[in-house]
Amino acid sequence: MSTTVSGKSGTWRNWAGNVTARPVREVTPASVEELSAAVRKAADEGLRVKAVGTGHSFTAAAATDGVLIRPQLLTGIRGIDREAGTVTVEAGTPLKRLNVALAREGLSLTNMGDIMEQTVSGATSTGTHGTGRDSASIAAQIKGLELVTADGSVLTCSEKENPEVFAAARIGIGALGVVTAITFSVEPVFLLTAREEPMSFDKVTADFDELFAENEHFEFYWFPHTGNCNTKRNNRSAGPERPVGQLSGWIEDEFLSNGVFQVANLLGRAVPATIPTLARISSRALSARTYTDIPYKVFTSPRRVRFVEMEYAVPREALVETLRELKSMVDRSPLRVSFPVEVRTAPADDITLSTASGRDSAYIAVHMFRGTPYQAYFTAAERIFTAHEGRPHWGKVHTRDAEYFSGVYPRFGEFTALRDRLDPERRFGNDYLRRVLGS
Repeated sequence: MSTTVSGKSGTWRNWAGNVTARPVREVTPASVEELSAAVRKAADEGLRVKAVGTGHSFTAAAATDGVLIRPQLLTGIRGIDREAGTVTVEAGTPLKRLNVALAREGLSLTNMGDIMEQTVSGATSTGTHGTGRDSASIAAQIKGLELVTADGSVLTCSEKENPEVFAAARIGIGALGVVTAITFSVEPVFLLTAREEPMSFDKVTADFDELFAENEHFEFYWFPHTGNCNTKRNNRSAGPERPVGQLSGWIEDEFLSNGVFQVANLLGRAVPATIPTLARISSRALSARTYTDIPYKVFTSPRRVRFVEMEYAVPREALVETLRELKSMVDRSPLRVSFPVEVRTAPADDITLSTASGRDSAYIAVHMFRGTPYQAYFTAAERIFTAHEGRPHWGKVHTRDAEYFSGVYPRFGEFTALRDRLDPERRFGNDYLRRVLGS
């Protein structure tokens, strides 16, 4: 996965290539002071400001026609407090580097998403999450935040300091300021045993409550046009470490999950009629396996096949019904879907605009291979998700607006009132934020 590129013409593109922007200029500050100065200068010129990470969002959350802040010089660990069990890290640090650095110190995040290319601030600001029965999104592991607000001042917040900002800014979608540092809760590094195995759609859905309750981290993938799923259970383990072998790891994770899958998708894009057959083959390609390793090597995996994604959080008790409706919609339709549907869970949290805010949630993610038309599939899926009061991931494709969000987020008004206070002139605004938060 490469990071985003900025062409000579000054055009910025996201990872999936579905969003472009032409900022007036790009700024790469080397310190918080330089960042504050850049925000003040933009204000003097009447320009808007957006910070962008690695462009892993599928929405235009980071797009701007003003000043684009690139945080790649704001990286590294500021400090580790072993007594408090925290690490403070600069906002532009990629999750990959954070995970490796923490492991070297004998520490780990409790839970993480399934890729680690993003910057810590980009991942948390959009609500990136993995799957967990008791442990929630990356943002829910934040203990403190530092952000540069619209007037260039630096604001720090935590449960004790500016608690109303802390409640909102952990998933702030870039609307409240530019995050410059994050303090995460960490714990001594531990081992996870992963058990991956195929299971039928009917069995996974019938046994979902049990599979969820019995495992610390349960997720599964359903392959459209088939009745097949792949399941993954991650649980803490006393060891010993039994990592995936180098050769079998390459075959499963690179050759099959990326190489062959890329070829299958290219063929499917060229000849959509082949997709159901390819789906049946793909869904059987990966065999059962069990391995034990440190968390980031179990939670995350490389994703080299580019795609466009929509993901909604529904109340956990509505998951099975929602998924069955999605399956029957695909079965009845002329759609040809070559990417599996991913299902994960998260416990309720207390972050104002978290997709799991105030309710135990299950996530359903639909993907389409980059370059194939996705609108018909996503529109039909979104209709099903919204009928169950679904909340879309802030960084993934959706068509919802502020009016919709004010209905599915009980604390929506709390967030917009804070935004009015911190950014009355909408220095950090853009078209996406106008749609999802209102003007």
